[in-house]
Amino acid sequence: MSQRQPPLSTRLPPLICGTATFNNQYNPDPYALPTTAIVHEALSLGVRAFDTSPYYGPAEDLLGSALNTPFVHQNFPRRDYFLLTKVGRLSGDEFDYSAAWVRHSVQRSLERLHTDYLDAVYCHDVEFISPEEVLTAVTELRRIRDETGVVKYVGISGYPVTILCELAEMVLEKTGEPLDLVMSYANFTLQNTRLASIALPRLKAAGVGVVPNASVLGMGLLRRKGVPIGAHGDFHPSPKELRTAIQAASAWSDAQDIKDKQLEKIAIRWALEHWLHDGASLGSSGDPASGIPWQRENIEKYGGTKLGVSVMGVSNIEELRETMRVWRSILDGLENGEKTAFDAGRGLDDRIWSLQRQRDVEVLARGIRERLGDWVDYTWSSPAPGFVNKRSAPAVPAPLLTPAASPDQLPKGAVIREGSGLQSMPQT
Repeated sequence: MSQRQPPLSTRLPPLICGTATFNNQYNPDPYALPTTAIVHEALSLGVRAFDTSPYYGPAEDLLGSALNTPFVHQNFPRRDYFLLTKVGRLSGDEFDYSAAWVRHSVQRSLERLHTDYLDAVYCHDVEFISPEEVLTAVTELRRIRDETGVVKYVGISGYPVTILCELAEMVLEKTGEPLDLVMSYANFTLQNTRLASIALPRLKAAGVGVVPNASVLGMGLLRRKGVPIGAHGDFHPSPKELRTAIQAASAWSDAQDIKDKQLEKIAIRWALEHWLHDGASLGSSGDPASGIPWQRENIEKYGGTKLGVSVMGVSNIEELRETMRVWRSILDGLENGEKTAFDAGRGLDDRIWSLQRQRDVEVLARGIRERLGDWVDYTWSSPAPGFVNKRSAPAVPAPLLTPAASPDQLPKGAVIREGSGLQSMPQT
């Protein structure tokens, strides 16, 4: 019987490195990315949490390989960072939330990530399957948590915020225990803030512990160059008219007499900065990667200021360093930011710059949203009309996990069917 964990909101770092970019949905060849260097640099810069999924092509393997290195083993004990992964989504049109598949998926993730436990496991993209199937998967993940300890926290993820709220409420009603975390993507961005306006009050009432916000660029929608094109072409579900409106707003921003006015720079900073505040009620007080010399006690001790949790994915070292520069600048602009800046070896000038940048971003963000007009808070359908789950038969059940079970033992003849890359609706 595993020991019940302290509340996730007291431990999870508010900045999580996402690995959906370690996939050919976003990059033509994920194996060509410097994934090991990205993970090592992230750890060196103070990042202490990584989000992944079996659905993200080779992402789990690439993340696991980066962590299973002498550099990490010698400098970053496993207890000092969080690993969050998912179960249930196999491909664009295949889902398996059965207890047998959940057991198999957890076991496989342990092996791929070279770890003895997973800090958190989500049921991935819950809007594609029935509430009964979600309850089955959540129940099995909690059984694994309670009987083996290889899963610490259990949550759900998906796109439509109303469905996430309904499922969180159902889990509480049916089981008497709230979900530890609920993650949505592309729902707190410069274009769409429904995660705050609609979801947060209901999720808080349902007892959810933490609500991470993922994909602050709306899966690449909020970019000057438009949506990213991976190995399988244009995957993005947004309509042409929304893309046109965003490009027009981007052109307006480019014409303003303000430095660093590119759409993606404004969108990233605006979402990160606002979610720190707006998402704080269901945020966390783990180590914020502020640049202050890190100690394990920063994660394990309780208390401190809760901050809204964000998931940020990058494809190269330059993007990572820029993300961390922006993140730390945002922290310098918080109420206690002057002390943070000094303790991290920055200074008063950095705080003054952060406050000025905050004002500039607000001006540009307001103008961009005005130009989006009726497209503000627009959401696309997920799943698309007519969706059918093509998972026709369950996999051969994996053996029940036990505390001593080796994650690399699978029954002979087990059926492993996975997505290979592009799916109709990539998630974060």
